[in-house]
Amino acid sequence: MTVRFREAMRKDVPQVVALLADDVLGQGRELADIAPYLAAFDAMQAEGGNLLIVGEDDQRVVVATYQLTFISGLSLSAARRAQVESVRVSSALRGQGVGEQMLQDAESRARAAGCRLIQLTMNKTRSDSRRFYERLGFTASHIGFKRYLD
Repeated sequence: MTVRFREAMRKDVPQVVALLADDVLGQGRELADIAPYLAAFDAMQAEGGNLLIVGEDDQRVVVATYQLTFISGLSLSAARRAQVESVRVSSALRGQGVGEQMLQDAESRARAAGCRLIQLTMNKTRSDSRRFYERLGFTASHIGFKRYLD
């Protein structure tokens, strides 16, 4: 299956939230109220360099999504990097190459933005995802930490 990727529009947000919830971890953490997601989308649009990308099938249904953020920094000889987050593919299409197309799209966008590094984080319980990313050439080179701020 071939999926066409594009920058998301505000009208896509409900479909993206449905993809985020179409997941073992997402089922318990996503909200029914769409308002906070629309506000977050508006904030992302205002920031610049913080993109929500959707993938559409032939019927223009959103079947995949990811967030791509460009980060300028001083380390690694002042390398610009691309951070990939919130990667989701419709459960009905997993294992059909959509995820690989999505990461190829992310890499193309990162290169076009002058990035020298593409990085992502994933929940450590996602063993299938880890195998997928490693197959695509990603290495588990760092340990990540999170601390929630209330």
